[in-house]
Amino acid sequence: MSDMTSLVRVQDAGLSHDGGKNFIFRHVDLDIEEGQFVAVLGPSGVGKSTLLRVIMGLIAPTEGTTTLSTAREQTGSRRSALVFQDARLMPWRTVRGNVELGLEGLGLSRSERRQRAEEALELVKLSAEATRWPRQLSGGQRQRVGVARALTVNPDLLLMDEPFGALDAITRKSLQTELLAIWQKTKKTVLFVTHDIDEALLLADRIIVLAGKPASVRGDLRVGQRPRDPSSPGLRALAGRLRSLIAGEEDPGNTPYWQAAEI
Repeated sequence: MSDMTSLVRVQDAGLSHDGGKNFIFRHVDLDIEEGQFVAVLGPSGVGKSTLLRVIMGLIAPTEGTTTLSTAREQTGSRRSALVFQDARLMPWRTVRGNVELGLEGLGLSRSERRQRAEEALELVKLSAEATRWPRQLSGGQRQRVGVARALTVNPDLLLMDEPFGALDAITRKSLQTELLAIWQKTKKTVLFVTHDIDEALLLADRIIVLAGKPASVRGDLRVGQRPRDPSSPGLRALAGRLRSLIAGEEDPGNTPYWQAAEI
């Protein structure tokens, strides 16, 4: 993979909170291309969310390096933005006010912030709710506000930390579909953390399996064509392989790939 297309590069990264005696993850190597939708899949507590924060630059790795490469320097933009599992909205600000929050301090006028927020709310289908308060929204609507807030800063990299994990199954399915539509429209690079195999198979171009103790990359699999039928033999076979990699039942070899033709 060339440096020109690699937006995120993680080289031999490791993280320890006790001076190197015990590592959360170690020897992690990743290259993520611009425009890819990448899922980081693994069991709860393995270090997926921590790896996300290392990539974002919120935590420095104990070993190795992480690089977010971008030549774009624009007013009103950020290199990366994070969507949390809970929306973390300010209850004293309206929906629009919460979306504008990420734009403050980026050199935009009040009217520019308003326009950008309205565009983001339209993208997540919440234009009609702009003046409502967070307490008046459903759980799914609050998460959409969180997505809009992240998108409005026009990030090179959109990081999503199990954003639908706390939602009911029907709402979760609806937001997964909406997220795919937003991704196809914006072409943002997305790094999406999940412990749900079916969610990873539905959303991602590529699935990074993080497992073990300390955690490491156990598999790097590419998923094929869209749209996808969760009941197809190819996807069911890949789901089985992902379960084996997470459980440590399969030797990942170098870089395993699953071909689109199997769908």
